[in-house]
Amino acid sequence: MGHVKPKKHLGQHFLLDQNIARKIASSLTASSQGTVIEIGAGTGVLTQYLIDAHDHFVAMDVDRESVDFLKSTYIRRQEKILLADFLKVDLAAYASPLQIVGNLPYNISSQIFFRIYDERSSVSEAVCMIQKEVAERLASSHGSKSYGILSVLLQAFFDIELLFAVPPHVFDPPPKVQSAVIRLRRNETSALSCDEKLFRRVVKEGFGKRRKTLRNALKNLNLPAALVSHPEFDLRAEQLSVEDFVLLTTKIQKSWKP
Repeated sequence: MGHVKPKKHLGQHFLLDQNIARKIASSLTASSQGTVIEIGAGTGVLTQYLIDAHDHFVAMDVDRESVDFLKSTYIRRQEKILLADFLKVDLAAYASPLQIVGNLPYNISSQIFFRIYDERSSVSEAVCMIQKEVAERLASSHGSKSYGILSVLLQAFFDIELLFAVPPHVFDPPPKVQSAVIRLRRNETSALSCDEKLFRRVVKEGFGKRRKTLRNALKNLNLPAALVSHPEFDLRAEQLSVEDFVLLTTKIQKSWKP
């Protein structure tokens, strides 16, 4: 697609396989509303299948060389190519609902998903290529060793499915890990039946010491002894479903004084 040199410090691994690029682009739900935002456009292997397919589309990259290359490739649509950091850009500037797509830099993929969680009221969908291990973690169910903070937070508001695996040899340079494409679709939960800030803290504290029971993992909350004597505090965080975490947070907020 182009002659931009991959930069190791940016975690760039440019996808070369056109069939995979088409599959990723076609995995987005067709919509005439909102904005499609591509993260890490690179040399445009995905951009070429998105820029004309969606009425409102922007491609973002923090690499000026990539942005300059794409602007020269799409001269009449330069306004759709932005030198911008998805983690810092004001997403309220774009018409919602937002659909996020991209071959994400693996070193910041978790930060990107935390941003998607924070913007959950305006993000309707995300189709992203990430490290396979991370994709499996996001989609995993409670009871799994890979189940963690992002699994719970995202599954509370999104239906998550691992679409397909991608081998290393289709990238330049080939990553040392397996990759996979994952899709998040906003579910019907507009709000949780508990304090959502406390929910996030309970989840993070619980998995912060995942080998310990919740009684020990949540010690920083200084919960009443009568509360932590309940049976659910004998469990570890990975044993709780999203619904269990909501119920636990509800119990905690009734007696908790921050």
